[in-house]
Amino acid sequence: MIEREKILRYYRATGDHELAARLLDAAETAIRNRRYQATEFLDPHGYSIAETVAAYEDTLSVTSHGGYETAERIKAVFVCRDFRGEPVSEIEAVSVDWDNRYYQLSHRDVLGGLMSLGIKRGLLGDILMVPGGCQIVAERSITPFLLSELQRIGAANVKTRLIALGELQPRPETVKEIRSTVASLRLDSITAAGFGMSRTHAAEEIAAEKIKVNWKDAKNAAQSLKTGDVISFRGRGRVEVVEITGQTKKGRTGLLLKRYM
Repeated sequence: MIEREKILRYYRATGDHELAARLLDAAETAIRNRRYQATEFLDPHGYSIAETVAAYEDTLSVTSHGGYETAERIKAVFVCRDFRGEPVSEIEAVSVDWDNRYYQLSHRDVLGGLMSLGIKRGLLGDILMVPGGCQIVAERSITPFLLSELQRIGAANVKTRLIALGELQPRPETVKEIRSTVASLRLDSITAAGFGMSRTHAAEEIAAEKIKVNWKDAKNAAQSLKTGDVISFRGRGRVEVVEITGQTKKGRTGLLLKRYM
C-alpha cells in the first residue's frame, strides 16, 4: 500500500499536507475498488503531488484530463492496474456570452462571478477568454447550476450554453527565450529579467500578490529561485527558469529563461 504517513510528513513541511491527504484518499479509493478515481481540478503544482503519490504504488498509474490538450488546470485520474475499462473524468464546458460593446470583462471578473455563486475552485478548470465572452471548463456535476444561475458577471448580463469540449478555443501560446544576467537569484531580480521591468516594479507586483512561484503565492521579493521554477504573473503569462548558466566576470549570474505568453 501507499506509504501515507511518509508522504504526509514530507508535504506537511511544505504546507501542502491537506491537498496531499485528499489525493491520497483518491488514490486509495482507486486501489480499494480496483477501478479509477478522478480528483478535483488541480494546478500544475497539485498535479505534481498526484504524480508523487502514484509513484509510491506499483499497482497505480495517474493520467491528466483538463478538457483540452494544453489545459493548465487538470484533474488527476488515479487508475488501478487491474482496471480494464476507460476512465471517465466527468468534464464539460460552458460558453458564456456578454455584450462586449458595453462590457470588457477579464478572467478575474469571471472567476469572481463564479466564486460569488459559492462554487469551489476545485470544481472549475480553465477559464478561456474569447471575443465577447469566455468558455468555462467545469466538473459535470455543476454545469446545470452554471447554466441556470450564472446570469450576471459584475454589471453585465450574460447568457450561457453547454458546448462540446471540441469547441474550446485555447489561445495559442507563444514562447520566447530570454538570456539575461542578474545580481542574485532573488525572485524580484528574475521577475524583472523575465517580464522586462525594473526590479523595483517587480517587487511592487510581488507585494501586491500578483506573482506566484510554482503556482503557490510568492513568499516575498527575496525568495530564492532555482532551475525548473516557474513564475506566474497575473495577466502577463509565466516565466520558467530553464538554466542557470554560471557567473560572469563581473560576478553576475547568467540565466536562460522561457517566457510563455
